[in-house]
Amino acid sequence: MKVYFIGAGPGAADLITLRGAAILGRVNMVLYAGSLVSKDMLVHCHADAEIIDTAQLDLEQQEACYRRALEQDIDVARLHSGDPAIYGATAEQMRRLDALAIDYEIIPGVSSFTAAAAAIKAELTKPEVSQTIILTRVSGRASAVPDSESIALLAEHRATMCIFLSGPHLNKIVADLRLHYPDDTPVALVYRATWPEEKSHQSTLGQLLAEIKNSDWNLTTMLLVGEALSDHVPSESRLYAKDYTHIFRVVKKQKTTTEE
Repeated sequence: MKVYFIGAGPGAADLITLRGAAILGRVNMVLYAGSLVSKDMLVHCHADAEIIDTAQLDLEQQEACYRRALEQDIDVARLHSGDPAIYGATAEQMRRLDALAIDYEIIPGVSSFTAAAAAIKAELTKPEVSQTIILTRVSGRASAVPDSESIALLAEHRATMCIFLSGPHLNKIVADLRLHYPDDTPVALVYRATWPEEKSHQSTLGQLLAEIKNSDWNLTTMLLVGEALSDHVPSESRLYAKDYTHIFRVVKKQKTTTEE
């Protein structure tokens, strides 16, 4: 018996990994968070699999599912939105599995922050602009953010930031970001990237709140900010430059007139 923590990706059913989909197709029990994982993802499940929505279950009730699977000697797929390593609440599950001596494996997934970047056709890192991406969120009732990682402090770096679950906190987030980012810094809101109801809005920090109705952007909204989002940044990587040599592509030097 084994538990597979599988990253379901940002939402679209075809953005799960091939390995994750294959496991879903053969296990006998599937646990998924119905509040975060699209039901479309269940199309990959075996027709006879027991499918359990964990949105109504506490951790002990989920552990009971693992115990029952152990008694029946059946494998379990535990679907988490995005990638299980980011805001997945998987560590506490793994501790319980360790205590039960149940083997487990983690199958990574596509995170919603990369799906959000794709939705607005943006590269989050550009040479001499930003080579760092900060993934963060604001404190919630379930998961507190340490004071040392407040958005106001992280903004000092002026790196590209991806702020999860931004919707209900836009006024405070934008105010904190403006402490360090110029008002003309590009910013984007992306709601439910890759879901049928996906929507996005691009603006600048100084203009954003005047252009939107905050209530239109609820909890599962990603806020991206940083100069790297600008279409007008001329900086280019040297990786594909015509005269740039590296171990996989050696540029032959042209003979000078005197050498000829």
